[in-house]
Amino acid sequence: QVQLVESGGGVVLPGESLRLTCAPSEPTTQSYHMAWFRQAPGKGREFVASVNWNGYTTIYQASVKGRFTISRDGAKNTAYLHMNRLKPDDTAIYYCADGAFTTGTYDNAANYDFWGQGTQVTVSS
Repeated sequence: QVQLVESGGGVVLPGESLRLTCAPSEPTTQSYHMAWFRQAPGKGREFVASVNWNGYTTIYQASVKGRFTISRDGAKNTAYLHMNRLKPDDTAIYYCADGAFTTGTYDNAANYDFWGQGTQVTVSS
């Protein structure tokens, strides 16, 4: 079974940038909707951003719109999350997910079938 692998997390200062990558553990020819969720200490998992299977539709949580950009490489079925102007409130474990759903909304975690193990992002001065 193909798994998702996240990378790119780390510790940065407020205002700095990071790029997260989510890639399948082995090559796959199928294209799925892909998304990033995050979970801060003591809080539930929340939607961050999503990109649909062909890359034409992207959706963002309001608090990251204008600072984060989600993109994908269709040939590799890999998703990226470019995070700029990071804030301490962005500190969380970031998870990527993919799914082949045809109904439901992109920001609903229940619609996604496969998840990565998560990568820690810490924004602190």
